[in-house]
Amino acid sequence: MNRFPALILAGLLGLGACAPMPMDAPAPGGPVLAPVATRVTLPPAATAHQGTPDAAARTFVQVMRRMEPTVREECLLRRTRPISCDFTFVVDDRPNQEPNAFQTVDRNGRPIVGFTLSLIAQTRNADEIAFVVGHEAAHHILNHLDRRSGAASAAAVVLGTLASAYGGDAGAIERAQQIGANVGSRYYSRDWELEADYLGSIIALNAGYNPINGARLFERIPDPGNHILGTHPSRAQRIAQVSRAVGDVESGRVR
Repeated sequence: MNRFPALILAGLLGLGACAPMPMDAPAPGGPVLAPVATRVTLPPAATAHQGTPDAAARTFVQVMRRMEPTVREECLLRRTRPISCDFTFVVDDRPNQEPNAFQTVDRNGRPIVGFTLSLIAQTRNADEIAFVVGHEAAHHILNHLDRRSGAASAAAVVLGTLASAYGGDAGAIERAQQIGANVGSRYYSRDWELEADYLGSIIALNAGYNPINGARLFERIPDPGNHILGTHPSRAQRIAQVSRAVGDVESGRVR
């Protein structure tokens, strides 16, 4: 297998890992984007690579050459606050890492999107890689890391206050705060995953990839279902979200 240079991730902040509607009536989890007249036709599905880790690595490099400038352009266009759009894309080449992609920021607020080698090796075509890249970039553009931190803090305060009101000692209050932070961050994450699926699909489509074909990656990973504290939406929800995003772009309702 070709090995990518590893990036030392020590010191990075706010790690956010992942397992990417109509304007007049946006569906839950769909970011509101300005309608435009331009229509984009869904490109043909990318052909499968040779199915080897080396082939997947070569496809990844090719995809990043197209996705990187598109991600930056989309970030500058869609950001709603003064966030950095100077993305760094890295590959974690440590052995025995589970398939994963993540989005974080460094101490200067520069966004970093990372992929494990095992994830890259599991992809079957360029569309799947582009979809994952768009999804992770969308988390940054949509400010999900800060929003998740805020939700966790609010829930921690609420449960901590309740524990105190019912006579809990310092240990009980601390445990309640920890539970609240965990529940708060998990409760909102499903909607944010759907938002990232929606915007990530549009980013991939604008780069010339087919996000519907890319979302077939979901068919090969365990379905988290729709558990109340699950961090990811069900497979059916995510595939439907991708189709919704593509339909909105094809109809000219969003760019």
